[in-house]
Amino acid sequence: MQLMLFYTYMNYFGALPQFPPFLLFAVFLWALLWKGLALWKAAKSDQRNWFIVILIVNALGILEIIYLFWFAKKRMKLNDLMFWKALSA
Repeated sequence: MQLMLFYTYMNYFGALPQFPPFLLFAVFLWALLWKGLALWKAAKSDQRNWFIVILIVNALGILEIIYLFWFAKKRMKLNDLMFWKALSA
């Protein structure tokens, strides 16, 4: 009986909030976008250590954004993100 109660209380996932699937998908796309962009820039700039760290660490895009705006050899600027201006020109 005690063993059954132990396994009942060991379910840690029951305490997590249930997120809507579209929200999880949006977070996934956000992280994938930044990870792809950061990996591309790190590979093109021959920054092997950054490439490996970005590839392994999943930080929901935070590490990737820090790399792109502060540590990349050619730092990204906010104007670089405004791709719709380049499309209209």
